[in-house]
Amino acid sequence: MFTHFNKIEKSVHYPEDRKLFIGLKPYVFIVIGIVFLATIGVAWVQYLVYGLPNDPSSALLSTAEVSVKGFPLWLILCHWVNFFFLVILIRSGLSILFDHPRLYFNEGCKPGSEWLKFTPVKVPKDKLWTAKDDARYISPLVGLPGYRHTVGIARGWHFIHVPFFVLNGVVFVVLLFAGDQRQRIVPTSWQIIPDTWSVFVHYATFNLPIEPNGFYHYNALQQLSYFGVIFILAPLAMLTGLCMSPAIENRFHWLPKLFGNRQGARSVHFLVMLSYAAFIVVHVSMVAITGLVRNMNHITLGTDNPTDYTGLYIGAVIILFTFAFFVHAHWVSWKRPRWVQRNGSLINENLWRFTINKLKPKPYFKKEDITPFFWPNGKLPTSEKWKNLAANNFKDYKLKVAGSVENPVELSLDDLKKLGSEQNITMHHCIQGWSGVAEWGGIPIKALVDLVKPHSSVTTVAFYSFGEGLYGGIYYDTHTLDNCLKPGSILAWEMNYETLSEVYGAPLRLRVENQLGYKMVKWIERIEFVESHETIGKGYGGKNEDDEYFDLIANT
Repeated sequence: MFTHFNKIEKSVHYPEDRKLFIGLKPYVFIVIGIVFLATIGVAWVQYLVYGLPNDPSSALLSTAEVSVKGFPLWLILCHWVNFFFLVILIRSGLSILFDHPRLYFNEGCKPGSEWLKFTPVKVPKDKLWTAKDDARYISPLVGLPGYRHTVGIARGWHFIHVPFFVLNGVVFVVLLFAGDQRQRIVPTSWQIIPDTWSVFVHYATFNLPIEPNGFYHYNALQQLSYFGVIFILAPLAMLTGLCMSPAIENRFHWLPKLFGNRQGARSVHFLVMLSYAAFIVVHVSMVAITGLVRNMNHITLGTDNPTDYTGLYIGAVIILFTFAFFVHAHWVSWKRPRWVQRNGSLINENLWRFTINKLKPKPYFKKEDITPFFWPNGKLPTSEKWKNLAANNFKDYKLKVAGSVENPVELSLDDLKKLGSEQNITMHHCIQGWSGVAEWGGIPIKALVDLVKPHSSVTTVAFYSFGEGLYGGIYYDTHTLDNCLKPGSILAWEMNYETLSEVYGAPLRLRVENQLGYKMVKWIERIEFVESHETIGKGYGGKNEDDEYFDLIANT
């Protein structure tokens, strides 16, 4: 089973503790209970006190004068393409979630403040416990690619398919309104609300309503459900996804506030995923219960034949193809992970580079917004050089800035402070999913650029750490020179108005606010200006990019 893992990788991806845990805060059970009573409970009260309401579906049994009949080829294709992409997004999304298996409605993400968690671990107070330590295992039968610490590959699968999921949805909606199929989906009267409730009462009390032939009609509950999936869930999925982008959040601060804050958007994104999963389960169940053969002919052949098994066979082939794809995707994830990384880069990094990567961060947060908790991440350096410097409060520290520059320099912390400083209060966006707001004080990178004068051929700035990567080796990461010159890009020696601590990156850590957190190199040893990221390391732009298949451009 683990032929794709060496000994070190197996210890990282397949830990001894693999048990699944689901923990909900008590108030969540109260909310669930209220929702249950307000829907199913009320439906049962109505049934027991007043009897079943009139079934509006009976008026839909006549098909003689129906103007919209059947399903055109474009709708059939969009339906199955959507199914394929949606399952990929759910499975890869679960792998991403388990890299930080906690969901919050607050920006500070303090352990214990989450409303839902998938970890039994209580963060210890007697030792350094990082967000990386907190990640959990998820079975590859559920997640794509599954295991633990696979967020780079999971994001690759996720973002490779997001643009095509969106494109398929846009094509569907355009064609829906270009023809008469919208009459099936889009309600034209508020009568849909009481009719939907009437149908729901029948289902909730196990008195199945009359089922109209879906080839001609949907009942009110079906119509409103399809409308909600298309015009509510899909836009919510896209909007909440955008709200988790550091480039967008740091430029359009009002957007995450639609969901309370960035973590609220992440939680809603998860709830949308649950809604999609629940819809798939209920939808498939009802397709089977109300006439599997006929319904499969509807959505594969566009015919209304209750005895022809062709549609059922075609549907089975599509589902088997989907399962076969996931078997292949598992193989690719571990035998050809660079394929996932490169195709993710081809599709998304080029898209982001010319869109959201160009956004310039705007100041927004105030001192009172600083969160009392900020997850530490990354193990403290084991370098003897760093330890000796730390023992002397970094008084002997010299930052080396070199590479393709006219004026290479070595600067102490005092030298750096004489060159200028600025303070920014910003939100940190970790690739794992947590966030935190902190004040950072340090030297604008632009001041260093002006001092060393990079050659005209330079496009990239490499930041090297005293620390190590997950699998060993010096940690480093790169940024485009353009991003280093954006507002808020600094080398910080201060956090929350105090000297930067060892845990959070002393003596210097990087802040480039339109990027995810792993790009913010801590414990910086030296800086090098280069013509391309391809000339250093393994050529992918950073230690996490080299070893864990992370994104080079990390705007979302």
